[in-house]
Amino acid sequence: MPRFLSRLPIDGYLLALIGMVVLAALLPASGQGAVVMDVVVKVAIALLFFLYGARMSPAAIAAGLMHWRLQGTVFLSTFLLFPLLGLGLVFLMRGSLQPDLLTGMMFLCLLPSTVQSSIAFTSIAGGNVPGALTSASLSNLIGVVVTPLLVALLIGSAGGSAGGGIHLQSILDIGLQILVPFAVGQLCRPLLLGWLTRHAKLTGLVDRGSILLIVYAAFSEGMVAGVWSHVAPADLAKVIGLNIVLLGLVLGLTLLAGRALKFDRPDRIVILFCGSKKSMASGIPMAGILFASASVPLIVLPIMLFHQIQLFACTIIAQRYARENAARLKDEPQIEAY
Repeated sequence: MPRFLSRLPIDGYLLALIGMVVLAALLPASGQGAVVMDVVVKVAIALLFFLYGARMSPAAIAAGLMHWRLQGTVFLSTFLLFPLLGLGLVFLMRGSLQPDLLTGMMFLCLLPSTVQSSIAFTSIAGGNVPGALTSASLSNLIGVVVTPLLVALLIGSAGGSAGGGIHLQSILDIGLQILVPFAVGQLCRPLLLGWLTRHAKLTGLVDRGSILLIVYAAFSEGMVAGVWSHVAPADLAKVIGLNIVLLGLVLGLTLLAGRALKFDRPDRIVILFCGSKKSMASGIPMAGILFASASVPLIVLPIMLFHQIQLFACTIIAQRYARENAARLKDEPQIEAY
């Protein structure tokens, strides 16, 4: 029995992730607690990117920005592959799923990539973190323009307006949560690099801790908003199934693309994690502007479900990469000595 359990893709961190979902279902953050949790999540994210900034050399960041093949591959996965798969799924499910849920599935496929979890998973898996940072950040900056255009082209006007304020606000949010702490970390790099080298596990703890907080806050928000009560159990099961199929297809195709285009292992990890994510943080506020308010709860439900599924799946994948990296490092001194 222990041998069987050891083969399962379950470890302490995944159990902690499940624990956050259970905790949010039983004790969701609401009212003042939700306000406090929002601040805690933002502080954790800021700390995470401050540490990234302190650890990364400016040369590595410049190389990430100039790596056009990597950036282009992630962009095409986010804004071409996903929409094409979304069109296929919507066509297949037309008439067998509520129209607002179908709209939500299509809208999900048009969103930019996540920033925080993409970079955190890339770091855990031993991938190209500067490349992930630039890919995910560029995806969000481009997404505030590309996503509304794709909505107009592929979904059409569903009420509301795709106008103005979200663009500036999204850019400001990205700047305050990510780029400013990262820039401060870069400035403090000469002072902190030695200390961070001696405490290398700190960034890993912040990586994992920030994802746990994001899961709890996101699931709490859904519980408090009551989005789960707006849909029949059969439709909920269909949406979960579609999300699993969608994520599985994208993970498989991005993995194949990384190998076919002959990227090295760290860059393939970036393509896998950044190219397969969709941002709930961008999606929910965009939905509130682009669609009629009465439709928003059902439209954002596929986004919330996909967010949870991608976190669970990518936790398993990232932990597997981390174990492979640890085994490789353990064998490395023997290879060098030989």
